[in-house]
Amino acid sequence: MAPWPFRRFRAAASVYALLVQSAAALLLIAVLRAAEPPTAAEWVRFAMLAGTAGVVVVATSVSIRLRREIRRDPWTVHIAYLVAGGLVLPVELLAVLLAGPVVHRRLEGRTAPRQWLLVTSATCLAIFAGRWVVGWQSPEWNLLRAIAAGTVLLVVRAALVAIGLRLQEPGALWADVLGESADALLGIVAVCFGGVLGVALLREPTVAPLAAPLLALLDMASQLPHWRRSAQRDGKTGLANALHWDRLAREELRRACARGQCTAVLLLDLDHFKRVNDEVGHMAGDAVLAAMALTLRGAVRKDDLVGRFGGEEFVVLLPDSCPEMAYAVADRIRLEIARMSVPTRDTLGVQRELDGLTVSAGVATTERFGYELPELLAAADAALLSAKASGRNAVTVA
Repeated sequence: MAPWPFRRFRAAASVYALLVQSAAALLLIAVLRAAEPPTAAEWVRFAMLAGTAGVVVVATSVSIRLRREIRRDPWTVHIAYLVAGGLVLPVELLAVLLAGPVVHRRLEGRTAPRQWLLVTSATCLAIFAGRWVVGWQSPEWNLLRAIAAGTVLLVVRAALVAIGLRLQEPGALWADVLGESADALLGIVAVCFGGVLGVALLREPTVAPLAAPLLALLDMASQLPHWRRSAQRDGKTGLANALHWDRLAREELRRACARGQCTAVLLLDLDHFKRVNDEVGHMAGDAVLAAMALTLRGAVRKDDLVGRFGGEEFVVLLPDSCPEMAYAVADRIRLEIARMSVPTRDTLGVQRELDGLTVSAGVATTERFGYELPELLAAADAALLSAKASGRNAVTVA
């Protein structure tokens, strides 16, 4: 899953999150109320699985605190042992095992924000959906049914979380909402490992502690996509940072040069942005930057490269775009920004709606300036300065 980039929930997202959380809570209550006493063998499997997972949860939490690192969602660890529990435990003990993510978060001393509650509720519903595939009361499964259960689990969880993300950020691309291929692969690995662990628990429950190092390794691996995104993305807007955008743009320009395609670069700057920071506050300025980024992503094509250049400047690379097309895109962005209204709070905590924002843009194309990125950026910057000098809220083609 992609990281949750929002400071506050939209109304539709809030209602959706409440529905998902309520469904998970009601299902858990119904399962626990209909519980029957587990057998001694089932208690042993539960104790070995819960104990192993608990050791990993405590160890990874302590490690994160000692290293003073920021914890990303350790969902792959929880998926792994929950899948094992879903295959071999009675449904009421599986419900108890679902307390693992809550315990993990409490050990790290963090509160439970709305997005975390939604993700955890989605995981709960997904686990029970997978359990239904292999049998609700007495799971009976083979390889095909286990694969089907794992597929249902991952799809249900991804869908529930992705819908919530899309409701919160309507302009977001589904590819961004669903996350990277590495996230999907880690989910598959977690499910497969959970299946293997379930088989081991059926044959000999006392081997469960041998899974602890592998669960810890899975936890470390689950952080890699987040660390990579953090290194490549701007923290305030979620767009590619200047360094990452530069690398992607150079690669795209090399491909465009080989194909002989015209490519354009847009350099955009919010007009009088300093006034927002000085008069309303820097938090309001951050909200404007985030809204600008969302508008930019919604105004360009999927394959166009959008990045934050620095401060209030943004940059866009438009593959296979002639000067006329690039100008039309830049002018469409200018009009969208002029219609933008950003809800925020000022330094006194008073709710404000910021509108009347404008942007100036400079456009440069390979048709005139070639395929070297520094020359294109220099030309776009000169055109941007010209747009500023002409009175702002304008687009100039170099």
